[in-house]
Amino acid sequence: MTAAQAIDVAAAPPRPVARGAFLDRAFEWLCFGAASLLLTALAGVVISLAIGGWPALAKFGPTFFVSATWDPVAEVYGAAGAVVGTLVTSALALLIALPLALGVAIFLVELCPTVLRRPIGTAVELLAGIPSIVYGMWGLFVFAPWFAKHVQMPVMMAAPPGTVWEKITTGVPNGAGILTASIILAVMILPFIAATLRELLLTVPAQVRESAYGLGSTTFETIRLVSLPYIRTGAVGAVMLGLGRALGETMAVTFIIGNAHGLPTSIFASGSTIASTIANEFAESTGLHSAALIALGLTLFVITFIVLALARALIGRQTHA
Repeated sequence: MTAAQAIDVAAAPPRPVARGAFLDRAFEWLCFGAASLLLTALAGVVISLAIGGWPALAKFGPTFFVSATWDPVAEVYGAAGAVVGTLVTSALALLIALPLALGVAIFLVELCPTVLRRPIGTAVELLAGIPSIVYGMWGLFVFAPWFAKHVQMPVMMAAPPGTVWEKITTGVPNGAGILTASIILAVMILPFIAATLRELLLTVPAQVRESAYGLGSTTFETIRLVSLPYIRTGAVGAVMLGLGRALGETMAVTFIIGNAHGLPTSIFASGSTIASTIANEFAESTGLHSAALIALGLTLFVITFIVLALARALIGRQTHA
């Protein structure tokens, strides 16, 4: 660089600062603060549950998680019955809802006439907006009596004595129990899964589907070999969304599950979940009873966290596959 060029550079006016530079920096700190606030709130919830449930965890130790005895009179508490009820009802609900939700999503995207696509899609979204207590009341007053009369009683009477079928279908024929609660949960989570799967299927490029049809694939082959593999990562998230709703559902399950402590012995037997136990007893609980219920809440938090962690691991594996 010559002396003249150096003088020109030194004499050049400084570059003006971009008008939005300050706002950009402020926006960055605002987003950082929002993320930090979220993590702080999450840590606060965990710490509060751990402190509140510590008296019960300290007294019963690991027995709290493997015992099904729940006796507020004798001050003996075990979470196994509620944990098993939560996992069984959620798993059965997902097993029932997932095929139906997938069928609804495929029908709306691939097979449904154009004139019916919007009304049916709107109906599915409206089902997702119904409050859970409405589902619970409908289940208790409408579905449970019908289920007891037309399903539970015929199945129980048809079971051969002394067989495994009889053991898994025993119970009081009042319509309230594990299977009934699972069906209500399935109805509740089906709209969430179906709506999410429908939006995912709409993201499949039309050129990709048309290419499959052009190669001679049938509609079933196109869906199975092209559309579903294309959305498999997002589909895992849709399933986890429904499972998370089922794990934490409270009022609908409380109405219809029977609220009997202990391990469920059959699909028609009464049972309880973590959420229903807390909803039923927390208002009247004191001392160790209250601590045991808070420890149940911490257990549900850990179960949900494990499920989400497994989902993230599965999504990551599929992404790198």
